Amino acid sequence: MSDINHSEYRNPLIARYASKDMSEIWSEQRKFSTWRRLWIALAEAEAEMGLPISQAQLDELRAHVGDIDWAAAEAYEKKLRHDVMAHVHTYGDAAPSARGIIHWGATSCYVTDNTDVLLIRDSLRLVLARLLDVMRALADAAKTYRALPCLAFTHLQPAQPTTLGKRMCLWLYDLILDLEDLEHRLALLRTRGLKGTTGTQASFYALFHNDSEKVRRLEALVNEKIGFESSFAVTGQTYPRKLDSQVLDVLSGVAQSAHKMATDLRILAHRKECEEPFEKNQIGSSAMAYKRNPMRSERICSLARFVMSLQTSPPMTTATQWFERTLDDSANRRLVLPQAFLAIDAVLILYRNVVDGMAVYPKVIEKNLRAELPFMATENIMMEAVAKGGDRQDLHERIRCHSQAAAAVVKQEGGENDLMARLASDPAFAQVDLDAALEPSRYVGRAPEQVDEFLNEVAMPFFKRYADLSAEAEDVRC
Repeated sequence: MSDINHSEYRNPLIARYASKDMSEIWSEQRKFSTWRRLWIALAEAEAEMGLPISQAQLDELRAHVGDIDWAAAEAYEKKLRHDVMAHVHTYGDAAPSARGIIHWGATSCYVTDNTDVLLIRDSLRLVLARLLDVMRALADAAKTYRALPCLAFTHLQPAQPTTLGKRMCLWLYDLILDLEDLEHRLALLRTRGLKGTTGTQASFYALFHNDSEKVRRLEALVNEKIGFESSFAVTGQTYPRKLDSQVLDVLSGVAQSAHKMATDLRILAHRKECEEPFEKNQIGSSAMAYKRNPMRSERICSLARFVMSLQTSPPMTTATQWFERTLDDSANRRLVLPQAFLAIDAVLILYRNVVDGMAVYPKVIEKNLRAELPFMATENIMMEAVAKGGDRQDLHERIRCHSQAAAAVVKQEGGENDLMARLASDPAFAQVDLDAALEPSRYVGRAPEQVDEFLNEVAMPFFKRYADLSAEAEDVRC
């Protein structure tokens, strides 16, 4: 029997969209057990620096990292109106011999902010893995369709042809730019460290009898124990909220790239050239049984838009952190950080699913291209006719008149493009091989070679660098 309480609101990001892996990272269990690991790291470092903390106390702390008494913590918080102290007392109840040294010298942001940095790091690493999986799938698809000519669009109007593989490289390159930003953020990620209540380290300075070098060594030890090389050089009570803003910029960038691809695919589905996966028993519409709605691509756009909207909140929080800090960041960050990561996780799961199962219809692509190709071929036709002895200005005028007449048939009468038939009946073009002029591959330029060069020179170095990094493929739920 389901243990879901259907009388309470459930966040769709958890219930429908994001992975269990990302949900676990932002769970209460992970958060508060990380607080305990941070208290252990601090106690271990303090013991190593000579403070009176026994091995038995450390062992007892380590023995109770994950067995959190949630009812006790809730009762303490209701009484104390302070979440950190509620968990200090709860942990002290579980490890009574160590009660007196838990949180020794620390301020609340030691556990809250350093935990957030750890969760952000784990989340960025999962995003990185998912991003790479999407990139690999796009690279494979681009290679497959490297030379398939298709109609290109500028201003959403037919333009000089490209290849489907080249278009897929545009989608892939957006993600590569996002990956570079993500790598940069990961490389610069650092802890809040041990900075004290207003960033002056006054409590630790007193604890070590005004010995600055010992305070510096203590901070370095704690960083080492939690897997970081450095802390922010200076802070107020919190780490600079600029970090949250920078992280959301990265996630928003991924969302922007995904939204662009999904929008392109929705338009291609409208043209019946490409489609996202459509399962055997999937229903497109409750009323119109024939429908094959691009619901995955639409969902990508919907979730991506949500991530992009969240990008506005951290900058405003950063801008209003008066002096050493204000607490109006807290509730906002509890919402924004987890939901941004959960949503982008869902976006990338969908993106991979769509690319892995994308249906391509070359015959439709060719038909749509050939409907417009006669107009695009006219410059080549004119140049060849001039080379055969024709007058360039006369030929230009003939093509202009024939083109306008053919366009009128298409637009006003709903007929087929008959420009080639008009040119074939015009003696001025008798020496031109009009069939050869309509070969689509003549109009895609270096697109196939650009695909090869891009994949080999730009994309492949990332795939080699992260050869062993991949995320487990997730089923698309609902």
